[in-house]
Amino acid sequence: MKSKKKGIVCHLNRLTEKFKEVLLAVLPIVVIVFLLHLTIAPLETNLLIKFLLGALCIVVGLAIFLLGTDIGITPIGSQLGKGVAKSNKIWVVIIAGLALGFFISIAEPDLHILGNQIAEVTGGVISSTSILLNVSLGVAFMVTIGLLRIVFNFPLYKLLTGIYLVIFILSLFTSNEFLSIAFDASGATTGALTVPFMLALALGISSLKKAGKTSKEDSFGLVGIASSGAIMAVMIMNIFGGEKNIQGMLDVNANATTSILQAFLTTIPTISKEIFLALFPILAIFMGYQWFFLKLSKKKLSKIVKGVVYVFIGLVLFLVGVNAGFMEVGSVIGYTIASLDSPVYLLFISFVLGLVTILAEPAVYVLTHQIEDVTQGYVKRKIILFALSLGVGLAVLLSMIRILIPQLLLWHMLLPGYMLAIGLMYVIPKMFVGMAFDAGGVASGPMTATFILAFVQGAAEAIEGADVLMDGFGMIAMVAMMPILTLQVVGLIFKFKSGKGGLQKNEIKK
Repeated sequence: MKSKKKGIVCHLNRLTEKFKEVLLAVLPIVVIVFLLHLTIAPLETNLLIKFLLGALCIVVGLAIFLLGTDIGITPIGSQLGKGVAKSNKIWVVIIAGLALGFFISIAEPDLHILGNQIAEVTGGVISSTSILLNVSLGVAFMVTIGLLRIVFNFPLYKLLTGIYLVIFILSLFTSNEFLSIAFDASGATTGALTVPFMLALALGISSLKKAGKTSKEDSFGLVGIASSGAIMAVMIMNIFGGEKNIQGMLDVNANATTSILQAFLTTIPTISKEIFLALFPILAIFMGYQWFFLKLSKKKLSKIVKGVVYVFIGLVLFLVGVNAGFMEVGSVIGYTIASLDSPVYLLFISFVLGLVTILAEPAVYVLTHQIEDVTQGYVKRKIILFALSLGVGLAVLLSMIRILIPQLLLWHMLLPGYMLAIGLMYVIPKMFVGMAFDAGGVASGPMTATFILAFVQGAAEAIEGADVLMDGFGMIAMVAMMPILTLQVVGLIFKFKSGKGGLQKNEIKK
């Protein structure tokens, strides 16, 4: 009885810590929106109330989700990873990669959000179902490639060079509309549910390898590899599907179209179903592995199941808050500010929103903590958070500049950006290669895929000469790329520091 009470108290203490952490992260966004409401972008009262209620749901939901991830999703991914590695059979790795990659992707809430937004903006010409299926197949294939890379000790930087060479070739045959969607899909596949699972899966497999330093490097990179599968899948979908010159438009209404309570209540059933579908296949696979091979104690198994329940509750609250409170306000604010006489307001606010929104991404906390743990505290999570924040701020700023200048296309930024990223892979410490490309996927999570995307699309609808489909959907692509570059710069700094010798040199340099 005492141990049960002790466990409850421990969970409450950890939940309180998570709550404080998330509150400090979300508060800046709320403050910015409230200041804009009082100054240059006043909101209708119902919209503002929905936004504040949504923020409350996000804080509570994110705190519960992060606790559930720690005690549920991460152990499941780690145990499955170890099980795959212990089998010592290539066919097990391939089947596990294809099955887990497909199920985790097709059920990722971020991808559902993006698919619905694409279907809405294109008037159903590009269906959400086609996006879900094609992207999930691409992710499943690349997850398998990523797991095989770990098993065979294939250098990550060489694999990523080959992957992005293929992407560059495919981009030559891809229309501008689908180019934006393809890179955005890569960000949407690495959301709040996918990232913790993939990080733990890679860590579980790499932890059983005997080469200590190599196993540390191998614990990162799977997220970056998996997200590239989404890019290639959408490009191939366009090349063989034949859709060209698709027009997009967004209906922005500054007045609330639904009552406050209705907005939240009507969202709960759909999101609950999506999250259930997201968690059930993963839990079913784990329970099968537990029944036949793992044989964990009832206490440990009960703790993991509780964690999954926490993840379900937390994600439902989080995504209800985002969908019912944040997205509508994001598009309205973007439209209002873009309609002002001077673009300076739009550029400045875009940069600030990018800086603070990344701090509210659920998967960011999972990645930064794992980086700190794997490097034994040498790479501080505060440094990673700063690099990610700066990268996303610059990404949203550049996206807005692209909308304001019609002649500036998405590939004008992505091509030199990824060429630079590939070049830096060959000079930075190899551990930072996986960290950087994982960070690119992590940065483009549910907050970015909803509030910031809605903000940019609202602005694109207001700016003359801009196209919501081509200009609005390229933002996530930029958000996925810029943190890669900023984190690689951090890697260069650590390389120079570690060059002086000592423990840091052995830990960070290859």
